Amino acid sequence: MDLLIMNYYKQLHIHFNLLVAILAAGLLSSCGKQADAPLPVPPPVAVNVTNQPAPAATPNAAFEKLKGRWLRPDGGYIVEIRSVESGGKLDAAYFNPKPIHVAKAEASQDGGTIKVFIELRDVNYPGSTYTLAYDPQSDQLKGIYYQALQQQSFEVYFERLK
Repeated sequence: MDLLIMNYYKQLHIHFNLLVAILAAGLLSSCGKQADAPLPVPPPVAVNVTNQPAPAATPNAAFEKLKGRWLRPDGGYIVEIRSVESGGKLDAAYFNPKPIHVAKAEASQDGGTIKVFIELRDVNYPGSTYTLAYDPQSDQLKGIYYQALQQQSFEVYFERLK
């Protein structure tokens, strides 16, 4: 019977030690925490904006008046501005009377002045340029034509074709 009592006390001792260990672990894990303190909020997740689609840009309303066909009356040359992007890039064509490649076409605004720059790169047009300003009073594009082959500049203007 002594052996039975000893096993009983041994098991009781093991259970007691196990209970103490569980309680101690619980107390230690909550040590230093306030009972009613709110849990910390995790920081917001970073968003990779480089992969986000760009918001649709609206064209500069002032550039819209550049759209159309423009005639240079001293030679029959035609500039056709089909569309204008928000950044000022123009979809433009140039005819003499056949199409000449337009390498670059841009609109910009300097104060109240709307400017147009067109660069031509084709046979007999190795970087010839138009640097023009829109004149709202006469509805004309006025400025300088740089003829790259002759390395000369000429004052020119274009009238809107209706």
